[in-house]
Parts: sequence; C-alpha cells; structure tokens
Amino acid sequence: MHIWVDADACPKVIKEILFRAAERTGVAMTLVANQPLATPRLKNIRSLRVASGFDVADNEIVKRLTVGDLVITADIPLAALVIAKGGYGLNPRGELYTTENVRARLNMRDFMDILRASGVETGGPASFSQNDRQLFANQLDRFLSQHFRKSDR
Repeated sequence: MHIWVDADACPKVIKEILFRAAERTGVAMTLVANQPLATPRLKNIRSLRVASGFDVADNEIVKRLTVGDLVITADIPLAALVIAKGGYGLNPRGELYTTENVRARLNMRDFMDILRASGVETGGPASFSQNDRQLFANQLDRFLSQHFRKSDR
C-alpha cells in the first residue's frame, strides 16, 4: 500500500498528520505537486514535482496508483478515478470516498458548476476547522489499522 497526496491544495495541518502517520507506521507516501515541497527526511516519504498545468498532478497520481493505494484529495473527479482504478480516496476533511458517495459528489459538483455559470453566487467551502482535522486524523487511523499491516512494510 502507498499513500498518494494531491499536495498542491492539501492543508499544511493535514500534511503534518500524514507525516506523523507515515513515521509511526512506515507506510510509503508520496506528495505530488507542481511546486517544491518540504518533507521530513524519512526513507518512506518523498515528494514528486510535476509540471504546472490543469490536472497534471492528478494524472500522475492516477498513472502511478495501484489497487489498494490511498489518495488524499479534495478533488472529486480525481477521487472518482481513484475509486474506479481500485484505490481508496480520503478527503482532507475526513470523508472516505466510496463508489456511491463519489458519484453523488460529482453530480453535486456539476450542478454547482451549472449554477455558477448562470450567475448564481454559490459561495465556497466552509473554513477548515479543528473538527475537520480531528475527523481526518481519526479516519486515517481507522483506514491504516484496517488496510496496512506491519508485514506490508
């Protein structure tokens, strides 16, 4: 198992939680971004810099993803591709994507795009909260305890 992080938009506090989890468990993790990233000097954590451009990081993650890998992303189309390829997706707010809920999220995203295109002010997501951070940490711990065994190291 490998953890892939869609790192350009991932909150710093979430990256810190991921770094601690990777250090504690030894799970391999790669942060993918189109800008340089600072990562801890651990053999199981690395960063991959990709060219700037629309969906370049997303496409690289999907290309390298194998069945059973976990992708950390708030990008719903990326999450849908990950699920379709046999991976798992986890939102930085702690929601584990499934075949059922990612389809519903895509439909809602498309609906909101239509509203914005017609001039309706839709607002944005709520500010990232301490509760979001806790939900993510708890969901990550549950996921790792269910899907990552010490023998995988």
